[in-house]
Parts: sequence; C-alpha cells; structure tokens
Amino acid sequence: MKKALLVSLNNNCEEIKALAKTLGYEVIREFVQHRKEPDVRTYIGKGKLEEIKSYLENNNVDIVIVNGDLKPSQWFNLEKELGKDVYDRMHLILSIFAERADSREAKLQVKLAQLRYERPFVRELIHRAKAGEHPGFMAGGEYKVDDYYEMIKRQMVKIRRELEKIRQDREIRRKHRYEVGFYLVAIAGYTNAGKSSLLNILSNENIRVDEMLFSTLSPTTRRVSKVPSKPPILLTDTVGFIKDLPSWVIEAFRSTLEEIKEADLVLLVVDISEETPVVIDKLKTCFRELKEIGISSPIIVVFNKIDKISSDELNRKLEEVKAEIHGKPFVCISAKEGRNIDKLLHLISENLPSAIRAKLILPLSKESQQFLSDLYCYAWVRNVRYSKNIEVDVFVNHRIFDKVANACKKFGGNVFVT
Repeated sequence: MKKALLVSLNNNCEEIKALAKTLGYEVIREFVQHRKEPDVRTYIGKGKLEEIKSYLENNNVDIVIVNGDLKPSQWFNLEKELGKDVYDRMHLILSIFAERADSREAKLQVKLAQLRYERPFVRELIHRAKAGEHPGFMAGGEYKVDDYYEMIKRQMVKIRRELEKIRQDREIRRKHRYEVGFYLVAIAGYTNAGKSSLLNILSNENIRVDEMLFSTLSPTTRRVSKVPSKPPILLTDTVGFIKDLPSWVIEAFRSTLEEIKEADLVLLVVDISEETPVVIDKLKTCFRELKEIGISSPIIVVFNKIDKISSDELNRKLEEVKAEIHGKPFVCISAKEGRNIDKLLHLISENLPSAIRAKLILPLSKESQQFLSDLYCYAWVRNVRYSKNIEVDVFVNHRIFDKVANACKKFGGNVFVT
C-alpha cells in the first residue's frame, strides 16, 4: 500500500481513513489541529504546517490527505508548502467513484461530478499561472483561458445530454414495470451498510459484495417473489450515501437516485454494529439525503449486522437511536446469516400498496393457458385447480387489476374478488 499522511481539524478520522484504504493508501501518521474554522490560507495554522513539513522531510510519504473540503487557494498553498500531492475528502470520494464505475452511465455521472469539482481548482491554477506563480500550467500556450473554459463547458453539456437520454430510457423501463404490475422497492443507505448483501439474500443471487466503500454505483435490479400476499417485486440496490455530499454530486447521480424516488417502498439499511454516535450520525445523513432526493414513499429502517453485537447491546442501541427514525417501522436483521429475513419480508408486505385477491374462472382453452402463463410473471398465483374450468387463486397489484379482469373476460372467463 502507498503511504499517506492525514491532516484533520478533529478526531473523527475513521471514515476518511476508510476512504483512503479503499484507494490503496495506508495512513501512517495523523496530524490533528483542533480549531473551529480552517486557516484561510493553508487550512491549518503555521505551527502545525511546519511540524508536518519537518515530518515529511524525514519520512517516506506519497500523498497528504485532508479530512475536509479544501478551497482551491488552500489546496494550491498546501501543495506548494509541502511539496506533495494533496487530496481533500471530495477528491478521495470522486477517485473511488471513478474506480468503481463499471457502466456507461456510472462513468458519465462520475465524469460530470469530477468536472464540476475540478473547475474551481483549474480556475485557481489559471490565476496563479497568469501571476507567474505556476509557470508549468498551460506551458506553450496550448489553450487560451476562454477556450479552456469553453472546452469544460461543452464537455459538461454533452455529458448532461447523454445522461438525460439514459434517464429517459430508464424511465420508460420503470414505467413498463409499473404498468405490468411489479412493485418497485429500492434499497438505500450509507455506504458499506450491507445493501448488496441484503439484495443477495432476498433475490437468492450472488451480487458482488466486499467490505470496500461504494462497491455499487450502478443500480442493480433483481426480482423477488417470496413476499407474502404480494405479486413479485423488483428490488433495486443503489449507490450508497455518505456524509456532506454537495448537492452537485447528488445532481450528477440524479438518474440513478431516481430509482429510489420512484419506488413504492424504500428499505433504508443501517449498520447497527457501529458505535451509537456513528449510527445516529449516519441515520441523520441518510434521512437528509432522502429528503433532498424528494422521497415520499414509505420507508422501512433495516438495522443490519446484528451478528456482530450481543442482544443486550442491540437493545441498548435501539433505545438510543429510536428517536432518529421518526416512528418509521424497523426490523433488525443479519443479511450475512439470514437472521430475521422472514420478519423483513412480512414488513415489506405490510407496507407495500394493497394487492387484490381474486378468484379467476377460466375456460379450458389455448387462450386461457397463455393468459395463465403470463399471469405467473406479474402476479402471485397461489393455487390453480383444473376441473371443467380452470380455477385460479391469485393476488394482483391493484394498479393492473382492471386490466387483468378485462383480459380474463375477453375469452369467457369470470372474476370474483375474494
């Protein structure tokens, strides 16, 4: 692993170290200077800066990481003073996004966010170059300043146009699923809370799961057919949340996050095994970002990873964090061990829109057999009995009940709501 030095204004460094580790950096030394506001010039004060410079002179360090967001001038001054590449928190996050992006959509979203992030830093470099403080930048006069910004502007417009086309295509697919009768359920939550593990156990599939942050950037959708008294649902795993994401990052991932916004139900996954203040902080972050997305659907809070703590510790933590979930239904599970998944399925069933239970009487015909075959795809067929007719006991999404009833009656069938 490459070596990093960490600079922070507080002791809350675990998340930034996890971000660094995800990118392949080991934090070998932390420098903490407790202060309410960063130094306007170099983020940290002069004394601490000299202390860091002395350490760098005597130790092998690849980069300096700042546990916060740097202004362009602070970044420039730190790199100049320390003689090292300096990454702030948002730089780390976007670098992880870039590594994890595995689809055209994800790559475009990350590139848009990176351009938006880099723009003020480029402006600072141009300013310094014009002042003679950074002569290497734009050496040879390849770009005039106006041309350079026009290039960035055109690139961002082009990416937004492509993302809008992808968003529209996804909306068409989502509308089709909606009209066919599937329930749409989204899995949301803080990064590394166990969302992909939950998708795996609910869908009986094997989506990639690891302990690194942001293992999912592109939405992954799977069918789930074991929710009691409900037609099949489509379950979508989405990009994880993280604290203090700027609104422009959320906007860059708008087409992905709409999977949450348009869902019938949201499962908010929380790692309950972490320290209580961390759990509370992450809950607040999740609810804040769900609000920013514009969520109006019901939310079930899924406290995951109970296999890592004792029952007494779990009960104590629940008492301490209950106020943060605002009376929403919750369940405690272990996606890793499959514990209490039945309780989660029951809660999902209770909180999804009502399904209509009906008895269909179909004539014995080729059309009936084809209709029944299609019915299995978008409804929960509980029982089929063959006699003089075909009797079908079925749960149908209320959105498509009239369509199913009319289709049944077209070839001589009857429908009875039970």
